[in-house]
Amino acid sequence: MSGVSTEENGGGDPRRVIELLWGVPGPPRRGPKPKLTTADVVRTAVALADADSIDAVTIRRVAEQLGVSPMSLYTYVPGRAELLDLMIDHAHGELPVPDPGLGWRAALTVIAEDLWALFHRHPWLLQVTTTRSALGPHSFAKYEHELRAVEGIGLDDVEMDAVVSLVTGLVRGTARSSLDAARLVRTSGMTDAQWWERAGPVLAGIPAAAPAHYPLSSRVGQAAGEAHNAAEDPAFIFRFGLARVLDGIETLVSERQQ
Repeated sequence: MSGVSTEENGGGDPRRVIELLWGVPGPPRRGPKPKLTTADVVRTAVALADADSIDAVTIRRVAEQLGVSPMSLYTYVPGRAELLDLMIDHAHGELPVPDPGLGWRAALTVIAEDLWALFHRHPWLLQVTTTRSALGPHSFAKYEHELRAVEGIGLDDVEMDAVVSLVTGLVRGTARSSLDAARLVRTSGMTDAQWWERAGPVLAGIPAAAPAHYPLSSRVGQAAGEAHNAAEDPAFIFRFGLARVLDGIETLVSERQQ
């Protein structure tokens, strides 16, 4: 998100990450029984990221939240990179399973709406550029459900993957704009309407900025502003864009059936 750092996931030890994601036991441990579980560590890290962004998730901060020493945390996760993959998969586990009786268009709409809501619950997911997927059970299930929505409608496997990427990419982009807008209101202390109340009179006093010089910008900008306020704008763009993407897919599917 604008003004917030982003980072890649998938930088940890692939073998150990996959073992942790799928609950494969590690080497036998000596000493007393552990006080925590890896799941405790992941839940704490997610809560920290929800509250303070992904930058706040460090081994030291998570250990402080759990009341243990930073070194003891390495008993549960090899490092921060592996923890990030575990957090992503944990978040994906919140996504509900779409009703199998839905048609492909309704199913993709539900999937998109659920993902939009997930990004708003966990904004830090948009700070992670998931070039490498978190190869855990919840992330696999997410992709499986997305593909199942378009299975058997006339697309080949590559096109099915492209459709899923198109829909989820739209959600990611519009959710990012939505959260950016909300954060700007918080940090500036002004809503967009309040900002325009201050900026508008100044702009109106500059002859070169008159509507006559920018007729389309003036007309369309005013119409859009009157149609929906700034808080609703990203949600409108999300749903408008989703409908148009689905229209395009429907056209492709219909052409294949002719």
